[in-house]
Amino acid sequence: MPREPVHTDNAPAAIGTYSQAVRHGGLLFISGQIPLDPVTGALVGGDITVQVRQVFANLAAVADAAGTSLAETLKFTVYLTDLGDFATVNAVMEELLGAPYPARAAVEVAALPKGARVEVDAIVAC
Repeated sequence: MPREPVHTDNAPAAIGTYSQAVRHGGLLFISGQIPLDPVTGALVGGDITVQVRQVFANLAAVADAAGTSLAETLKFTVYLTDLGDFATVNAVMEELLGAPYPARAAVEVAALPKGARVEVDAIVAC
């Protein structure tokens, strides 16, 4: 079964040698999304809540382009430059997603592309 790249103009273009997402079988692997505005390609301003919301909007746009939604997410991996922002991620996820929640890992990292404070990737059923 061949892998199928997924692309949408409603999420930021890849800034490297990767696809926004790849579908294989019944799974969609969404590449890490940082809080970039899909129109300008610039990092969104504002506090961490604004950045986390943009990340999830980008993830949702890619899932939608593949014909699925974040409600079908099996696992998120969250990368934060400050684990002190973890409560904000939880609050946004609780607002955007319903129970049962997907599996998740959260990791503090030294830095993220373009100076972002948060990045999230996802594995979604499709």
